[in-house]
Amino acid sequence: MEKNEKYCQDSRTVTTHYILPSDTNGHGTLYGGRLMEMIDSVAYLAFAKHTRLVGVTASMDQLNFIAPLPEGDAVTIDTFVSGVSNRSVEVFCKVTGEHPQKGKTYLAATAFLTFVATQKPEHPEGIVAVIPQTDEEKLVCEGYERRRAARLNDREKDKEFNNRLTLN
Repeated sequence: MEKNEKYCQDSRTVTTHYILPSDTNGHGTLYGGRLMEMIDSVAYLAFAKHTRLVGVTASMDQLNFIAPLPEGDAVTIDTFVSGVSNRSVEVFCKVTGEHPQKGKTYLAATAFLTFVATQKPEHPEGIVAVIPQTDEEKLVCEGYERRRAARLNDREKDKEFNNRLTLN
């Protein structure tokens, strides 16, 4: 590994929460907005660990709710940097649930978030590259360029759309 590279593992950030009644919706499952808040917080830490910079969330892409997370289960949010460009960083998020008494785990959600550094990187080349090692990291990282191109294309379409909205 070179000085201007880091492994996905270097940014990996994992947290686990017990789902309380105050976290749930009328169906007794984790409220989607609460999960989004948790994801954003953990993903930001992965961004910060990789870049050692201050940044902001630019987008939460492809948030896929796969299975509900009922009250009383544990929710684990596992994130790592999956791609970088000059000032932006993509972070992959895998959300799993666990029934503590049964010990059964399940995939609950996945998401990709993009963060933009609000400071200039120390390295003249920009933010250091990310190197996947495990099969899962390679699977996630191999789609980065395609996802980035789609985001940039969508951003232009969104600008056109937003410019046509009225403010009254």
